[in-house]
Amino acid sequence: MDKECESIEKCGFFKKYKETKALACRGFVRRYCKGPQQNECKRKKYSQEHGTPPSNDMMPNGQMIVA
Repeated sequence: MDKECESIEKCGFFKKYKETKALACRGFVRRYCKGPQQNECKRKKYSQEHGTPPSNDMMPNGQMIVA
């Protein structure tokens, strides 16, 4: 089992969507927040480049969740 992302506790996406029943969001959490694709997280890259976190609705792959 991979360890959790070091940013998981302050990540707006994780906080907002960790309890969701949506299969896609659960997959992102499993792969990016708690799995092997942590270093590919676009949210993490955005935060590093801009010095501020992205929208909570930005998924780890960089796409936005549209309601």
